[in-house]
Amino acid sequence: MKVLLATDGTKYGDAAADMAGKLKLADGDEIKIICVVDMALPMPIDIYGGYIPDTTEIEKVARENAAKVVAETSEKIRSSFGDKVDITTDVLFGSPDSRIVETAEEMKADLIVIGSHGYKQWERLLLGSVSNSVVHHAHCSVMVVRTDAA
Repeated sequence: MKVLLATDGTKYGDAAADMAGKLKLADGDEIKIICVVDMALPMPIDIYGGYIPDTTEIEKVARENAAKVVAETSEKIRSSFGDKVDITTDVLFGSPDSRIVETAEEMKADLIVIGSHGYKQWERLLLGSVSNSVVHHAHCSVMVVRTDAA
């Protein structure tokens, strides 16, 4: 079985990792852990002045944080499965929902495990829902993990 675990380092991503650690996987099964950095942040740009901000430092910090997230998640998954499961990690850039679906297709995943932020209707309208988009566009099964209500 090939599993794609998408995490963002929040409690929602941690819940997805905890659930993935409970899967019944056999020797030789694979888990790929990814964290997608979305650099499409709204930036104020003076269209008349032509100011384009330098995002190099922001991108560097985001990449370092994402690398830390996948390393910590990998350790957590490794503690659940030991060496019987092949664990790989990757930090990706782009739209999280698109990159998750693309990665699942590339690796021919059997299952995607992803956390849900539990947005209400208006939040989902304003912020979007990565898990909802993944469910509707993935070629394989998707496990959406929710956390307990606060």
